[in-house]
Amino acid sequence: MTHSYVKSPCVMVCNQDENDICTGCFRSGKEIEEWNFYDDDEKRAVLKRTYQRYNAIHHGPGAKPEK
Repeated sequence: MTHSYVKSPCVMVCNQDENDICTGCFRSGKEIEEWNFYDDDEKRAVLKRTYQRYNAIHHGPGAKPEK
């Protein structure tokens, strides 16, 4: 097993909404379950989606990601 340099976005607030998205880290249930099997590129893609979900929820669809 190789070491991953991409840290999990988990904030220990595990609560799935009606769309199966965690309200703490904004990952889907599948992404949470499979996180440890993803390589770093896949993890970065998940993180990008979590940022998009966060912004869509907190700033509306099409919002530009926060820096």
